[in-house]
Amino acid sequence: MADLNMNPDAAPILYLDGVSVSFDGFKALNGLSFYVEPGEMRAIIGPNGAGKTTMMDVITGKTRPDEGQVMFRGITDLTRLDETAVACLGIGRKFQKPSVFENHTVYENLELALKADRRARKALFWRLSSAESDRINNVLETIALTVLRDHIAGSLAHGQKQWLEIGMLLMQEPDLLLVDEPVAGMTDAETEQTAALLRKISKTSSVVVVEHDMEFVRSLNTRVTVLNEGSVLAEGSLETLQQNQQVIDVYLGR
Repeated sequence: MADLNMNPDAAPILYLDGVSVSFDGFKALNGLSFYVEPGEMRAIIGPNGAGKTTMMDVITGKTRPDEGQVMFRGITDLTRLDETAVACLGIGRKFQKPSVFENHTVYENLELALKADRRARKALFWRLSSAESDRINNVLETIALTVLRDHIAGSLAHGQKQWLEIGMLLMQEPDLLLVDEPVAGMTDAETEQTAALLRKISKTSSVVVVEHDMEFVRSLNTRVTVLNEGSVLAEGSLETLQQNQQVIDVYLGR
């Protein structure tokens, strides 16, 4: 594992070290340790109850671990922060179910998600700056919703809502994006487009994707971490893991 005291410029963007969490005697995480490099996309897979959601909760400050550290850029222990403070550091989380402002347009959703001083927007004559407008237009292009910019978000298809919420997170300019089962309920075409979107995002931000769809994981073409019973069972390419008998026994063979 990496040295927690290393130069921040050389440190992993995310490093979980010996993280354990118990709920009423059940150990959801059991000495979980792994790291993600800056600019890396990582897929996390594993059976139900493996600890994937709890891991995300710990990283984002929703759940406090019993022991262990979660280091961001080698200098900040996320376990000491609440959800708001973690988000302000540049860590965005996308839950499985899309959460958008249904009665607002696509454009307005992105505008509401702008990384800016919220107090300024309360001013009577507040207007978008040209830089902010450019930012929204760039994100619209990234999530392939430019032609739907004036459509009400509630009228979008399921996949489009997922992309819009990812776009709302991108408005915050995150250094690390956590994405939970992004293609659940999507069509094959939407799934393919989502993979392309996440690969594009990973060129500028680190991305951690929790997913059950193995074909989608394959299309991400990235390193995969397998969780089981709250700790890392194996890591590597999906092709390598599909030959790992332990991984087959606890997950892929089911």
